[in-house]
Order: sequence, then C-alpha cells, then structure tokens
Amino acid sequence: MVIEVILTTNIRNLGSEGDKVTVRPGYARNFLIPTGRAIPATQASVRRLEELKRKRAEREAGELNEANALATKLNKLTLTFTLKTGHEDKAFGTISANDIQERLKAEGYDFDRKQIKLEKPIRAIGKTELEITLLADIIAKVNIDVVPEVKEKPKFEKNDKFEKGDKKERAPRKPKKD
Repeated sequence: MVIEVILTTNIRNLGSEGDKVTVRPGYARNFLIPTGRAIPATQASVRRLEELKRKRAEREAGELNEANALATKLNKLTLTFTLKTGHEDKAFGTISANDIQERLKAEGYDFDRKQIKLEKPIRAIGKTELEITLLADIIAKVNIDVVPEVKEKPKFEKNDKFEKGDKKERAPRKPKKD
C-alpha cells in the first residue's frame, strides 16, 4: 500500500520541491508530514503544487542568472599567493582549499570549501587553474598564481664580519697532564 504526497523541500533519493511522489504510509505519516517536508496529495494541495512549481521556476531562473554573472567575474579573477622557497625554488608549505576559501572571502566572495575543486594542495611555484562549482552545471575557473617569497640577502664586506672588539680574548690554554 502506498500514498501520494507532495514534497515541500528537496529530499535526497526521493525527489525535489514540488514533486508528487508515492511513499509508504508510515514514512509519510511519521516523518514527511510531521516535519513539514511533504503534504498529502489532495485537490487543494495539487493547486498548491502548481504554485510551488511556478515559484521554484522563478527562483531557479534568478539563481541561474546570478550564478552566470558570478562565473564571469570569477573567470577574470587571479589570486596571488606567496610561499617560502628554498634551493632551486622548492616550496616549503602548501596552499589548501581553506587558504583559497579565506582569500576568496577577503575578496568578497563567500563559498563553501566543498565547492572548491582542489584534488590535492598546491605545492609548486607557478600558475594553476582552479574550478569552483556554483551550481550543478555552472563551474567558474579561477587563476591561482603562486610566487616565491622575496627575501633580501645580507650584504657583508670582507672585514665587516668580525671587528676587533667583537672577538673575545681567550685565556692561554693549560698544558694537559699525562
């Protein structure tokens, strides 16, 4: 035995908002309806379903337009990170999805870390392209530029290293006793 309900929210493996689905009576009676995730499918609720579908279509169209506009902005964005480097520009440290998320937040873009597609942390000096999932079918590409940290080398003259007053006078060594 099954009953028909209309979903008011997206439920994984069942349907999305506004879908008319058939479920077991206990699932509907004990979980879906009391939590407000579904309503029984009656004539009045079918009219409400049409209203929900219309609102969802409007909302999704607005989200799609916003995501496309955001994707064009992000495609032009280049984030620059500095890493300490050693001999032959070997990088010490990495740039993780958390670092990228914080930098994007500082730039005014707020994303969940899971939206940033980074298979493994960036460990190399150079340019990298990174994908950010905005919606299921809209992906923005952000350029990441990793540069080595510039460090000034101290300059010493031949006699600057030790001056006459810098050396400590040592006491003469005592002869060893055999």
